Amino acid sequence: MSEMDLIANFIPRTDVLKCTPRIGAEIRNIKLSADLPDQAIAAINGLVLEHKVIFFRDQGHLDDAGQERFALRLGKPSPYPEGTTPIFDIDSARGDIGAYVWHVDWSCMDAYPKIAVLRGVVIPPVGGDTVWSNTAAAYLDLPLPLQRLANELWAVHSFPGSYLRSSTEPHTGPMIETEHPVVRVHPETGERTLVLGVYVTRFVGISKYDGQRLLDLFESHVTAQENTVRWKWKQGDIAIWDNRATMHCAINDCGDQRRVVRRATIEGEVPVSVDGRYSVARFKFVGRKEKLTPNET
Repeated sequence: MSEMDLIANFIPRTDVLKCTPRIGAEIRNIKLSADLPDQAIAAINGLVLEHKVIFFRDQGHLDDAGQERFALRLGKPSPYPEGTTPIFDIDSARGDIGAYVWHVDWSCMDAYPKIAVLRGVVIPPVGGDTVWSNTAAAYLDLPLPLQRLANELWAVHSFPGSYLRSSTEPHTGPMIETEHPVVRVHPETGERTLVLGVYVTRFVGISKYDGQRLLDLFESHVTAQENTVRWKWKQGDIAIWDNRATMHCAINDCGDQRRVVRRATIEGEVPVSVDGRYSVARFKFVGRKEKLTPNET
C-alpha cells in the first residue's frame, strides 16, 4: 500500500484542506489522542511530511498530559534546555522574544527536534498568529549557482542566539553550539532543506560581514510569501510541523493581550549534508538538567 493510500484509508482526502499551494493543510474531522491506531498515526506523520505543517481545530479535549501522550506516538521526547518538563510554555507575559524571530526549534543542538506539536491555550482576540515557511521549496527557488554555494556552506548555530546576545540581560544558562550544513538531506523524504535561522552566528570560513549578507540572501527565499503559511490561532488548536523542513516565527502584535501556547518536541536525527557529512557538536546538550560537555572528537 502506498503512503497516499495509507493516508486516505484513515484520513479522507476531503478532510485535508490545503492552506497554500506550497505549505500547510488543515485536517478536519479527527480527534487527536494517544489512543489513535498506529495506521492513523502513520497517516498523520505522512501528512506532516507532505504539507510540512498541519493544523487541527477544536482539540480542546487535550490537556498537557493528553498533548504529551499524543506527541509521544510520533517518537521519543526531545531533550531541550528550556526546562525539565516535556511540555514547554511559550508565554507572551514572560517575554519569550525568541518566538518572534525566524528560527528552527533548537537548531543549536546536533540532533535538534524533528517534529513539534503546539497547542493553543490562551489566545488573544486579535493578533498572535504564527507563520511557517517551507525550507525545501526555498532551496528549490534558489538559482542553481546559489544552490551549489549553499550545498558547500556550513554554519555555526549556538545558544544563546543572536537575539539573546543582543539583550541587555546577561546570559547565565548553558552554552550549546553545533556546526550544521546549510543544506541538509531530509532523512525521510530525501528533499534538500535549508538550515538557517536566528541561532546562526556565523558561516564557517566566511567573514562576519560577508556571512551576514549570505544569511540575508538565503533567508529572503525562506521568508518569501509564496513559501509561507500564516495560522490564526483559536483556543484548542493544534499545529504539528516538520522541524527539519520548516522555519517559523510568531507575530509580536498582541499588545497587552496575553498569548500562551504549549509545545512538545520529538527527538530528531543528526543532519547529513549533501556530500554525506554529519553535523558536529561543539558544545553538546546531553540531558534535561542543563549539563553540557564540549565535543571531544
